[in-house]
Parts: sequence; C-alpha cells; structure tokens
Amino acid sequence: MQFSIPVTAIRHGTALALATLLLAGCVHPITMITETAPPRSQAHLIPKKVAYVMTDADRDKEVVTPGGSGDRVSYFPYRDLEKSIRDALRAVYRDVVVLRTAGDAKANEAAGVSLVFTPRITTDSSSSSWISWPPTSFTAEVSCVVTDAAGAEVTRVRAAGNGTAEFGEFKGDFGLAARRAATRLTSQLSSEIRRSEKLR
Repeated sequence: MQFSIPVTAIRHGTALALATLLLAGCVHPITMITETAPPRSQAHLIPKKVAYVMTDADRDKEVVTPGGSGDRVSYFPYRDLEKSIRDALRAVYRDVVVLRTAGDAKANEAAGVSLVFTPRITTDSSSSSWISWPPTSFTAEVSCVVTDAAGAEVTRVRAAGNGTAEFGEFKGDFGLAARRAATRLTSQLSSEIRRSEKLR
C-alpha cells in the first residue's frame, strides 16, 4: 500500500517550521561585567576578613532571557557578577576572599574568616524594540545568606539593580543595560551590608 502526502500539507508543514524558527529567534551572548566599583576608603573599612562562596558550577551556569525582535540573550550571571559581589564586599571590609563551600568550619577558622556570604542570583531582561535584539531593560538581584565561620546563619541581605539603554546608545556595547544593572546592584549591595548591624 502506498501513501501520498499532499503538496499543500508539505507547504503548510514547511511554513509552520519556519514560523516556529522565527518565533524561537536567535540567542546572542552578552556580558554583565562592569568595571565600576563603589569607593573604597581605608579609613572606613570594617576590620574583618569575610568570604563569598562561588563554585565552578555556579560560574558555569548559563542563563537565557528575552531580548528584542523575538531574539534572546545568553550570559553567565555568577561568572559575570562575581566581580560586582567582590567589589561590594571590598567597599565595606578590609579583607575579602573566595571559598568553594560555606560549610567548612575548620578551613574558615584557619583562614580567619568572620562572615561567609553565599549569593543566589536572579536576572531578567526585555526590550521595547521590534527591530534590534539587545535588551533595553535588564534586572539583576542577589540574595545572600550570611553565616559565621561555623556555618550558623547570621542574617540575609538582598540587593537589586535595574538598567536601561536605548538603541542609539549601544554602539556595539550590546550588554549596556545589563552592565548598568550590575553597577547599581553593586552599589546597593555595599549599602545594604553597611546598614546591617549584624554585619559589622
């Protein structure tokens, strides 16, 4: 027995596949890394050694969020925002180090670490443009569980940053909105840490 597929069905299927591809859009890589850091005044630093936790698995987490014209953008939020987290801590504390895990009390004690910040990062993006893919709006949020050297929770601290950019501002800097969000997040995180009596 032979079966035949109508030409119209083939055409319909092809059109549907093309439409699906168009709706899916392309994924473009951007970076959130910013060189802007909060001011660091030696005279006002808290004389403590603190740590933040950042694993290789964290650094390798890739996130995809919406861009413009049906496309999306990809980036590595932990890898990109590690500098922002470190800069925020360095604006408050005398010494800052990185750890692979928060729970090694003996290692923390041996290193002289007083507080350990374990960040969790969430991001989102969008665009008002129908003709260009870079996001015109970007949000980044970090929530840190802060523990003492033994692993007991001390408090939690949260900071967020919003960044916007217009099409005429990009000039090849397609992650501009994301980097602006990272700059604001860094500044707010250092302010929130300073504000907390438990983190002095």
